[in-house]
Amino acid sequence: MNLTTLCNRIFVQSIQDYHRTDQIDTPIQNPYSEGTIEHVLYLKNWIDTVQWHLEDIIRDPHIDPAAALVLKRRIDSSNQERTDLVERIDSYFLDTYKEVTPLPAATINTESPAWAIDRLSILALKIYHMNCEVQRTDTTPEQQAACQRKLSVLLEQQADLSTAIDQLLGDIAAGRKYMKVYRQMKMYNDPLLNPVLYGGKPT
Repeated sequence: MNLTTLCNRIFVQSIQDYHRTDQIDTPIQNPYSEGTIEHVLYLKNWIDTVQWHLEDIIRDPHIDPAAALVLKRRIDSSNQERTDLVERIDSYFLDTYKEVTPLPAATINTESPAWAIDRLSILALKIYHMNCEVQRTDTTPEQQAACQRKLSVLLEQQADLSTAIDQLLGDIAAGRKYMKVYRQMKMYNDPLLNPVLYGGKPT
């Protein structure tokens, strides 16, 4: 099984597991052993899925401002977890290919494998929810047709991205490409770098 087949299967599993309750506070029950790439992929998509629904909730025009602030901070925290997990996935690839010597003409990709997998996880969510829209019976035929067209594009995009990721990993394994990981230097969550947090004034 290639890597993206595994990713897409686990992402669907995670999304379906979440929607058994469809509640943002449902505890995760990761079915994969800790320390495996499967465990990390499932956790990654679970976080993405919960955040998807947090983003829906916070857009309620009637939401209480205090509740919205709590949600905004939860979304910020979720974004940090998401970034940390992407870096864990890239660390997995760095370890997997650590013995590969890049060829003299090897080039670097515009994004790391894990950030491409991050997009694949979000695509799985878009596909799930667009399919829900297609299945609705309380909309017009025109809206259903529009959603079906969008779903077709998303499925094509998923297939293309999966192929591109597998090709990238194949190129890295063969030494035709090499990867670097630039650790995310998010400043707004860092009490040493955000002037509001360390007591200064916003710049």
